[in-house]
Order: sequence, then structure tokens, then C-alpha cells
Amino acid sequence: MEFPHPIERVGFEAGSMSQHLFFGLTGEGFDVVCMEARQVSAALSAMRNKTDKTDARGIAQILRTGWFSPVHMKSREAHGLRALLSTRKTLLKKTIDLANEVRGLLKVFGVRLPKTVKHGSFDSVVRPMIEIDDVLAHALVPLLDARAVLYQHYLELDRRVKRAASQDDVCMKLMTIPGVGPIAALSFKSAVDDPTRFKRSRTVGAYFGLTPRRYQSGEHDNPGRISKSGDRDVRAVLYAAANALLMRTMASSQIKSCAARQAMPASLRGGMRLMRTKGRRRAVVAVARKLAVLMHRCWIDGSEFRQDQVGGMA
Repeated sequence: MEFPHPIERVGFEAGSMSQHLFFGLTGEGFDVVCMEARQVSAALSAMRNKTDKTDARGIAQILRTGWFSPVHMKSREAHGLRALLSTRKTLLKKTIDLANEVRGLLKVFGVRLPKTVKHGSFDSVVRPMIEIDDVLAHALVPLLDARAVLYQHYLELDRRVKRAASQDDVCMKLMTIPGVGPIAALSFKSAVDDPTRFKRSRTVGAYFGLTPRRYQSGEHDNPGRISKSGDRDVRAVLYAAANALLMRTMASSQIKSCAARQAMPASLRGGMRLMRTKGRRRAVVAVARKLAVLMHRCWIDGSEFRQDQVGGMA
């Protein structure tokens, strides 16, 4: 059945099949737009009845009015990196879940494991304790075997991630920034994909939800917590990198003070001082936002991190 009207533009809201639909329709010669799902949902919520027909009409009306934000379609390479990072994270999570299950089951029999047992030595610590009891061995040895297999696959994926970062010129430049490692560099690169789509480096922090919300109405002007929009995994690795920079880097770094000046009131002159006055979390978020700006700027310029140039960036 052919559509009786000429097709000027095809629009749909972002979803799990967005990339497949976008590049498939674009290859057929259509002018395709992928719209932000939150805006489409807000517009369609005004309709009295929700059906496929009314949703299609609503999306068409959004296209006509132009009240939408287009979503960037990432390249296949970016999705491949994201898949590699996701599988690594999933295997690590399942490995931790199985280790916690073993801990919980051993407590029933009066065995309490140390609070900190490294992933690599968990099997060598726990297996001898289980094998001396036939009842425990009958129930828990298969669980340990499954965890050992998962952990070996996780190590292989971890090596692939580090190898991919070491062979990528962009990631190598990003890793010159203090606190940024292979996971943070690859996560950032796969999420941004095309750095030129950001006109200013400052907007990268807002893109990943590291800037505060704001409610302004009449005499009220209330800043809120960070928006937490965008890629949650990238926001998490940026937070971890910022935390490592603040808590583990002993040498004084100018980025600590610049992050506070850029993202917080001018009276707060440094990340460490901000941590003392406003708490560790606010300080880490401020540095995480600054790291996102620095990483984008290093990518755009094609330069490595230089301590004396931090103040001029962003």
C-alpha cells in the first residue's frame, strides 16, 4: 500500500532501534529526523486518547512546528565501543553478585569472610573453606566455578578495553588529563562521537547532566541539583575520575581550583576548599564537569593536557 501524499520528512522519537531506522531510511533517500523522547512524550501527553494513529499525527505536528531537538546519531564505531564497555561492566557486575551470594550463604553456616577480598584472590580464599565441608561443597562449588568463568571473561574484556584505548590517538590524549583512565576516555569518546557538534566546550558538562537545574518564576530563582540528563555511564565514570583526582592525587593541581571557579560561586577558590565548605559530593561534581570540558577541548585542539593551560580552557 502506497502513501498517497508526498513525503517531505520522516520523524520518530529516540529509542533502541533509532540507529537502525535512521541509517536505513537515510539510505533510501528520505530526510530523517530523530527527536528527543522527552520532548515528544511531553507533546503527546496533551492528547486525550493514546493510539498509534494519534501518536503518528502528534509526531507529524511536532515536525511541522519545529518544536523538537534533533538527536545525534552515533557512528557504528561509537556503538561498538559502547557495546565493549557495556559487556565488560555487565560481567563485572555479575561476578560481584555471585561473590555476594556466596558471602550471604556462608553466613548461614557461621562463616564470615573478610570485608575486602580482591576479585582475583576470591576463589583461592573461599574454595578451601568450602571444600572441607561436604554440604557446602555440594551447594557452593558450582557457584564458585561459574564465578571463575565469568571473571576470566571479564579479564579478557578488560584487556580489550585497555588495548582499544592504547591504540586510539584521541584516548591517549584524553588520558594525559589527571584522573582520566582507559574506561573514562573510551566512555567519553563513544558518547560524544563527533566533538564538532558542540559549539562550546562548556555545553558538554550540561549534555552529561553535570550542571544544576534552575527554576525561575517571577521573584523566585532557585538553583537545584544537577539535571542528571544524558548518558548515565559517562556521568558515572567522570564522577569516578574526579573523585580519584581529588582524593588520590597528592600533587596540587590547578584544575581543582578552576573547577570550583567555573561551576560554583566565585568565593569558593578551589576544589579542596569547596570540599571543606560544601561537602565532598559537590566538589567532585564540580571537578567532573570541568573534566568533561577539558576532555572535549583536548579532543578539539588535538593537544595533550598542560597544567599551565587549564585556566584558559572552557
